[in-house]
Amino acid sequence: MSDAPRLLTVILNWRTPEMTLRAAQAAAREMAGLNGRIVIVDNDSGDGSFDIMRDAIANAEWAAGRVEVIQSGHNGGFGAGNNVGIRHGAATGFDYVYILNSDAFPDEGSVELLLAHLTLNPDVGIAGSYIHGEDNAPHVTTFRFPTVWSELEGAARLGVISRLLKNHIVPLPIPDTSTRVDWLAGASMMIRREALVDIGLFDETFFLYFEETDLCLRAARAGWPSDYVRASEVTHIGSVSTGMKTWQRMPQYWFDSRLYYFRKNHGGAFAATLAHVTGTLLWKLCRLIGRKPRRDPNWFLWDLIRHYIRNIYTRAPRKRSETPTLSPRKEAEL
Repeated sequence: MSDAPRLLTVILNWRTPEMTLRAAQAAAREMAGLNGRIVIVDNDSGDGSFDIMRDAIANAEWAAGRVEVIQSGHNGGFGAGNNVGIRHGAATGFDYVYILNSDAFPDEGSVELLLAHLTLNPDVGIAGSYIHGEDNAPHVTTFRFPTVWSELEGAARLGVISRLLKNHIVPLPIPDTSTRVDWLAGASMMIRREALVDIGLFDETFFLYFEETDLCLRAARAGWPSDYVRASEVTHIGSVSTGMKTWQRMPQYWFDSRLYYFRKNHGGAFAATLAHVTGTLLWKLCRLIGRKPRRDPNWFLWDLIRHYIRNIYTRAPRKRSETPTLSPRKEAEL
């Protein structure tokens, strides 16, 4: 066991303690026999989640001293909360870190398959699972990196435009076999330690959304590609903490993250925003003519334009050297 790869699983909780414990128990079951441990990070829920989970873990046979609950002390979002867990786990070292959503439950063999894939493919930095719902319906979790052209295609969603820009469509058809992709959804994602040391942790400027896109992009640019591992299957409910499925209007942090992503990685967001506005107007025109159903949240186009105008003079994105990293001491301990 001492020579086996060290696996750190990080599960971030925000006001879903019972579901987080269910995810941790599923992960612990799949990590049996592996050289691993689980850190649950309560992201400053303020609703008693920390005490509920701490007490449950203390009395759970399945935890068996391999599960720890810690407090972030501040809700900085998805990336910041996971960074707390990664830094905490670095104190005793790890070879791979497994990011698991609090509403995601690893199926049989899923964790071991991700670990085996990264072990057998030392050039790969990140590996992700096939995700399906509780009804076994597959979730789209493999993607191309967003570009100006993808903003046009994704907003217009019209056959002729999608055919012309087929190589820029962000969501990929669900692969039948393991394959290389640009980026993976963070619901079930395993990352190699060397990749994190090389590129840094999640960029904490993103509160929610685009943070795993940015991480995979930085990894790819540094020579650490991402692979989709079809045999690794995970059950995922989705949007439990965010309530995305019931959004009537896009939240401010989604627009913040999108703007920051394009400014940081594409030198600016004007062209991307113009492309999105153009695509949306085309869709609205076709909807008016063809009586197509409504699909965007209320006031989406207005909110997008207003957000961009209001943030024209916001500060420039952080430099790559300022991306959150592990301290030199803890990097050495990894």
